[in-house]
Amino acid sequence: MLSPHEFATLLLVKDAPQQVEMNRDELDALLERQLVLLERLASGAQLLKLTEIGQRAVKAMRRAS
Repeated sequence: MLSPHEFATLLLVKDAPQQVEMNRDELDALLERQLVLLERLASGAQLLKLTEIGQRAVKAMRRAS
């Protein structure tokens, strides 16, 4: 079960990944649960993305609300 902060961070990664602070505890929890991944680009920049599991979690939570 995700906390409200983790869920909000998951939605932020989906809708505005560039706005997520990389040092958030919630982000660590989402990475551990494999709901998001951190992709390193050739330029050295890091990009947050939802995994397939994360995408399914967002869809399921939106259907339930």
